[in-house]
Amino acid sequence: MGLTAKRIGFALTGSHCTYQEIWPQVQKLKEAGAEIYPIVSRSVAETDTRFGSGAEIVAFFAELAGRPVISTIAEAEPLGPQALLDVLVIAPCTGNTCAKLANAVTDTPVLMAAKAQLRNGRPLVLAISTNDALGLNAKNLGVLLSTPRVFFVPFGQDNPEHKPRSVVADMDLIVPTVEYALQGRQIQPVLIERKVREVK
Repeated sequence: MGLTAKRIGFALTGSHCTYQEIWPQVQKLKEAGAEIYPIVSRSVAETDTRFGSGAEIVAFFAELAGRPVISTIAEAEPLGPQALLDVLVIAPCTGNTCAKLANAVTDTPVLMAAKAQLRNGRPLVLAISTNDALGLNAKNLGVLLSTPRVFFVPFGQDNPEHKPRSVVADMDLIVPTVEYALQGRQIQPVLIERKVREVK
């Protein structure tokens, strides 16, 4: 299935060290003909880190996507009744977002968009990036893995020696995962062996 004219929501959450792996994937989706609807959580929009200021990240994301960024719950709410998105990608998807999503908490623009997507019975793609996927968040990961219409970008431990509970998706697999999800299929394998990622 091609991505031409597909309306893809692309949502960022607060794994700030991962954004440089994300931008090329947004560009690939655009080059494949998709329309990108950018969404950010409050932690992205309002937090300044050593990886950049919130304002800079939002501005860059808007320029890359070619439209304004959805950054409030009020802006994200119409995605439900409008049934706007063919697929929603959350990348990176933090442990905090996983935990809230698994427990039906809707207190950020990204989670409101996810709720809208599942309400409409449309695919939600998660590219996880969390230091506690194999710790306290493991139960939430299990809930989401068994939730209908939730699909995962293949993931693995990114640095087992120094961060044994940490798991990160292979962001280079976002595009094929989206293609599979639009067909109602989970790309396989879900669990992969990753190259060791430096602690950032």
